[in-house]
Amino acid sequence: MTQHNHSPAQKQAMRKTVVTCLGVVFGMVGLAYASVPLYDLFCRVTGFGGTPMVGTADAGTVLEETVRVRFDSNVARALPWEFDAERSVVQTQIGQTETVFYRVANMADQPVDGMATYNVSPEKAAQYFVKLQCFCFEENTLQAGEEMDSAVVFYVDPAIVEDPDFESMRTITLSYTYWPAAGGDPITTSALDTTE
Repeated sequence: MTQHNHSPAQKQAMRKTVVTCLGVVFGMVGLAYASVPLYDLFCRVTGFGGTPMVGTADAGTVLEETVRVRFDSNVARALPWEFDAERSVVQTQIGQTETVFYRVANMADQPVDGMATYNVSPEKAAQYFVKLQCFCFEENTLQAGEEMDSAVVFYVDPAIVEDPDFESMRTITLSYTYWPAAGGDPITTSALDTTE
């Protein structure tokens, strides 16, 4: 049997290496758990990834300059609902508060839970698209045949005209998708896929 005689300095160096490796492993596990909420926070603060900004008050300034806002409404295949915006397009002055209503109807013969998610495109426009009221991420239960109207209240931040890419953001699309919901969370397509 081979016996290793290590000096106290070597033993200290090995302990330091083991502690460092364990620290890196635990740090990576911690970052893995924290990455989703941190990314969500980052998107909400910066508008990155098509996440609109959430405001609490009107812009205060209304410009003569206008943008076109399109309203896209989608329903996941597994959800027996119909979903449409009252208007598909609004030409709005930048900074002007607008309200657009959506109507959703349960076409099933039983109660169904659904939840809307949203996105703004082009992605860069999301940081200027400010929602004051929205029906996204709220679980809704519609009885068989029931209809519901929901409003989105928004404005386009006047700072958009200072953006060098303003011309490419003259048309902004707000896209909503209703998903089946369970326990306060949308059930996305991957969770609904039952093929093996």
